[in-house]
Amino acid sequence: MYLTLFITFMRIGAFTIGGGYAMLPLIEREVVGRGWISKQDFFDIFTISQSMPGVFAVNISIFLGYRLKKIPGSLVCVLGAILPSFLIILSVAVFFTHIQDNVWVERAFKGLRPAVVALILVPCLTAAKSAGLTWKTAFIAVVTALLIWLLNVSPIYVVIAAATGGILYGLRIKKG
Repeated sequence: MYLTLFITFMRIGAFTIGGGYAMLPLIEREVVGRGWISKQDFFDIFTISQSMPGVFAVNISIFLGYRLKKIPGSLVCVLGAILPSFLIILSVAVFFTHIQDNVWVERAFKGLRPAVVALILVPCLTAAKSAGLTWKTAFIAVVTALLIWLLNVSPIYVVIAAATGGILYGLRIKKG
């Protein structure tokens, strides 16, 4: 199982461009599709990973590995997820002076930008669907995004307000 986890997360780390959020559909397909965890558990791990400080890809690898095989599983998943990126960045750093002003490299990165936006958008939409987001509750997500984007409200305040609102809403449901 450890070798399977390592190879799975190596493949995820090697074939995703755009960071942790771009990895999300691939991670979900691998771990939920293989029946290692349920879709609801995956969504819970995604939510916790997103809320924790640090690199999202590392956080979700740690939580998934721990859920599957405790501490050794966490280590195997994290190593598998970050090793490809580390090796690629190391290679780029070694050859960067040779490719720095290359027109083809610049064009390739310009072409990758829209694809990365789509790779990030898909997990957001999937998460919204899994969370049971409706048109009414989407209003909260839109207002939150606008507060952060246009008014430069700190995401920390948004997280605190959302947690407080969720607790108050949960208490209200229990009383009612």
